[in-house]
Amino acid sequence: MGRWRIAAEDWDAPDGAALRAAQRAELDARYGSDDHEPGAAPTAADVAVFLVARDEHGLAVACGGLRPLGPGTAELKRMYVRPALRGSGVATAVLRELERAAGRLGVTRLVLETGTAQPEAVRFYEREGYVRIENYGPYAGEPLSVCYACDLVAARS
Repeated sequence: MGRWRIAAEDWDAPDGAALRAAQRAELDARYGSDDHEPGAAPTAADVAVFLVARDEHGLAVACGGLRPLGPGTAELKRMYVRPALRGSGVATAVLRELERAAGRLGVTRLVLETGTAQPEAVRFYEREGYVRIENYGPYAGEPLSVCYACDLVAARS
């Protein structure tokens, strides 16, 4: 984990909600609208694990969640790092903790959707071993969506 304290927190807790609101504002600005997420937004009812990373002062700096999709598969949701800490390693730390949590849930494949206006996210997931897949579920046919997957057993063994 390094210098980050990463722990599961309630979806509705204030710090996680503030991180997700900051992510939403950034994406609204990047896409020029607030209509850039196909499908149902994640909620406390369908996110099995939500992690928040905190710095040495306890400030919430990053987050990410897992939404189960079916047997053995979960979707990464709401991965976000405060802009000032991008490149610090906290995103990788959160991703690894989410992958470990997925394994504990019996998940062997993680999928995710990011967007064409998020080249940093595309580079991050590719660097971390995620491979581009055909857009799935609510993202099928969506021109702004880019989807990835990772077979956890193969990638981390």
